[in-house]
Amino acid sequence: MARAGLAEPFQGIRCNGSVSRDPIPPALAGASLAPLLEAARTFLASLDAPQRRAACLAIDDEAWRGWSNFHPWLMPRNGVCLADLGHEQREAALALMRETMSATGYQTARDVMRLNEHALEITGKPEEYSEWYYWVSIFGTPSPEGPWGWQIDGHHLNVNCLVLGDRLVVTPTLMGSEPVLARFGKYSGLRVFATEEEQGYALMSSLPPEVQAAATIGTVLPWEVFGGAFNDNRHIEPGGLRYGDLPQEGRERLEVLLAHYIGYIRPGHSELRWEEAKRHLSDTHFAWIGHVEDTSPFYYRILSPVILVEFDHQPGIVFDNDLPSRDHIHTLVRTPNGGDYGKDLLRQHYLQCHTDEHGAHTHSHTGRNVAEAPK
Repeated sequence: MARAGLAEPFQGIRCNGSVSRDPIPPALAGASLAPLLEAARTFLASLDAPQRRAACLAIDDEAWRGWSNFHPWLMPRNGVCLADLGHEQREAALALMRETMSATGYQTARDVMRLNEHALEITGKPEEYSEWYYWVSIFGTPSPEGPWGWQIDGHHLNVNCLVLGDRLVVTPTLMGSEPVLARFGKYSGLRVFATEEEQGYALMSSLPPEVQAAATIGTVLPWEVFGGAFNDNRHIEPGGLRYGDLPQEGRERLEVLLAHYIGYIRPGHSELRWEEAKRHLSDTHFAWIGHVEDTSPFYYRILSPVILVEFDHQPGIVFDNDLPSRDHIHTLVRTPNGGDYGKDLLRQHYLQCHTDEHGAHTHSHTGRNVAEAPK
């Protein structure tokens, strides 16, 4: 049932009033992705032949869309599992994430993995939880010019990255945790998503009551973020309040919150993404589900033609609570209008390849394009 959405051709998250995405921006000066390319080549070189066969997929493989937040063995996974790799191989895999994300983004992702180990300490279920139950795939052949990408897929951590020269797309990205605070054990004191929770609540609580009411689209929290796994083509009504209808303080707080999520991406590219988001602030909506109380769980959403951010408090899985609590959080960042997985970037790239000024250059993107370790 969960994979039924994958049978549909990819269109991307859609919303009323959405507009076409901007053309491919020029390569970002001073923000080379050479370190990420080197990390990919180093990772591939660390693998033996069977591991490389498992890790390497075609650039247009539908495995891109098969990521899932479900427990590791409930769904088939693509790529190589970090639990099956040696220390140096794991470090090489983590370098992909480190070179893609900012220091804050990387720290959050690693802390999500560590808290998945804490879930094992709580439950005593090594078949379900581990710091290393995450699968890494390489799509296409890492190169300075051609498109390629990578994915990490597992419980509460799903990152998809497409690279084209020095251009970068890092969506969909889902990160979550239960619990969000380790109260004992190996990672005692570790906490995630405090900023995302506190800034979202501060934004909503700063609004006058009548504005809060206009932003609220429901009181019963969804069981999952709307744009989660297998929802690549979901239509989402903007709902809530348009950016321009928020009071000045609300607009400022919304910008700070949106910039925080965009700041998961490596420096330079996050600034480029932020400039894109700012150009569409007039079409950006903020929506809230739940109550506005100090301890109550809640959901919020920021939706524009170029970015979707979701935050949701969830019911318990590690803990036995049927109602949402602040101890289980999911966050999501997507690129609506066909931008996820770099699909729109790839589409424009192939269009350019097929229509160069001489009409002679063609670029096939079908078939299995298997990455190889550097020779």
